[in-house]
Amino acid sequence: MRASRGTLRTTLPSVLAAGLLVAGCGRSKPAAPPAPGPPEVGVVTIQPQRVAVTTELAGKTSAFLVAEVRPQVGGIVLERRFAEGSDVRAGEVLFRIEPETYRAALAAAQASLARAQAAQASARAALATAKAAQASARATLSTARAGRENALAGRSRAVANAAPRRLKAERFAELVAINAVSRQDADEATAAVKQSEAEIQSADAAISASESEIARVEAAVSSADAEYARAEAAIQVAAADIAGAEAALESARINLSRTEVTAPISGRIGKSAVTTGALVTANQAAALATIQQLDPVYVDVSESSSNLLRLRQNLASGRLTQGGADQAAVRLVLENGAPYPHEGSLKFSDVTVQPGTGSVTLRSVFPNPELLLLPGMFVRAVVQEGVNESAILVPQRGVARNQKGEPVAMVVGADEKVEARPLKVDRALGDQWLVTGGLAAGDRVILEGLQRARPGMPVKAVAFGSAPIAPPAGGPQPAAAGK
Repeated sequence: MRASRGTLRTTLPSVLAAGLLVAGCGRSKPAAPPAPGPPEVGVVTIQPQRVAVTTELAGKTSAFLVAEVRPQVGGIVLERRFAEGSDVRAGEVLFRIEPETYRAALAAAQASLARAQAAQASARAALATAKAAQASARATLSTARAGRENALAGRSRAVANAAPRRLKAERFAELVAINAVSRQDADEATAAVKQSEAEIQSADAAISASESEIARVEAAVSSADAEYARAEAAIQVAAADIAGAEAALESARINLSRTEVTAPISGRIGKSAVTTGALVTANQAAALATIQQLDPVYVDVSESSSNLLRLRQNLASGRLTQGGADQAAVRLVLENGAPYPHEGSLKFSDVTVQPGTGSVTLRSVFPNPELLLLPGMFVRAVVQEGVNESAILVPQRGVARNQKGEPVAMVVGADEKVEARPLKVDRALGDQWLVTGGLAAGDRVILEGLQRARPGMPVKAVAFGSAPIAPPAGGPQPAAAGK
């Protein structure tokens, strides 16, 4: 009995195993799995396209016009006529300074001008008198010179008459000795000679008198000329005094008008630095208030000199072309990431590179009707550099980095095998990379199924987004229902 139990324990497992073997042999064998095909990958075919190349730069806003209001005369502030933070117009009175001192200075300047004008009138009257005396002296001189000429002419006649009379008297003196002529005739001839001599002496006296008169009149003429010159000089001095008095009057008038401190520009005024009763001085260092014109506003951005050099080289080589009038357009992104609703225009780029940063300042102007932009805000400006007529763009999801940090794209080659293609990228444009090297028109870049794409392995390329990518053949299969 004990032996039978041992035999049963030994044969039972064998019987069960044989039964299971018989049961297994009664079922059909499963079919062998099909050979796996190449995995599908979603690709995009590279096609050159026209792209406006832009760059996004950090910038800062500043007021279009800034004017610091300072007093140009000194005195006590009597009144402030504006509300802090309000808009003011150019020429609007902002402060009033005590004007009495400047009114007194204006009155004194008016009196000085009146004195100078009276002195000028007196000098002109003296000039007229001197001119009349000068004319009278010149007329007397002409008369004296005419008298001298007459005296000279009379002497010449007397001398001319004396010669024949002298000859006649000598001849009659000889004839009277022989009684050829009467004594009376001889005496009359001698008397005629003496008369001629008297006439010559009288003419000489007249000549001497006329010359004395001429000398006296010439002295009078010189005196009249000197008086005339003095009168002209007095008029010039009076004119200079009037000009100085008028300048002093205008200065006093300007100083009086400057007791009303006006706004030099239109814009928004800030807080006041002084109150009523404060003492201010002319051209003081501290401004009374500051006015800023906020519509439009400036946006200054900094671009590295190396980027500007690269831009010029790209334009020179033809890789980029000028974008026409749109190239001057600039868009803004606000501090909160929202786009600014108005478009600005690029005005100029600085001609000096900042030595500390190696950058160049670009200035643009933006309209600001809603006053969203305040001076000192940090923004980002999107500036168009040019247009690339044959740009190659690759979605960023199709570009990875190798161990060296270089950009690499997986490309389906002509033999339908995966290639790892090193790239040269210029910049990001939205969700795409602008590629400058490594890809050409017609290349197929893998965007979907990258986890199944290895360099050198064959793949099946399908258009990205056309249909869901099928899982690789031979992969895990879902279990049948009820199994």
